[in-house]
Amino acid sequence: MMSSMKTKIITLLCLFIIFGCQKNDIEVFNGSNTSMDNLRGQWIVVNYWADWCAPCIKEIPELVEFAHENSDILVFAYNFDELDAEDLAPIAKKFKVDIPSLISHPREIWGIETPPAVPATFFIDPNGVLVKSFFRPQTKDSLNTILRSLQEQI
Repeated sequence: MMSSMKTKIITLLCLFIIFGCQKNDIEVFNGSNTSMDNLRGQWIVVNYWADWCAPCIKEIPELVEFAHENSDILVFAYNFDELDAEDLAPIAKKFKVDIPSLISHPREIWGIETPPAVPATFFIDPNGVLVKSFFRPQTKDSLNTILRSLQEQI
């Protein structure tokens, strides 16, 4: 009887540890929270923007169109002012940022420090390595050209 109880307790502890380690530790607005394990094996583009940045606002529709055309990669926006989801919601709606926006800081995920200016765009390869950074506005076409070039190198 006692060994049966020990077995149950050990089993429950093991399940708790397994499921506890599979948490979604990357917070995303306008998308599903995720984890590093879920991001592995995919190309990722992270774009820093701000609502007070005219080039950013002009770039957002290009970034959104790029994301919709490239459903095989993950495209995230990240607000330069590090807004939480509640403060980001009305601004994202106003500027039609309808792609997932990271709430978790990219520094915590990929080691990307906040750039000195925006817009800034970062390409991360399927191994989770930052491979290209741009500190000027991009277009859908320039993003596609950069992505194809990087994919050919791997």
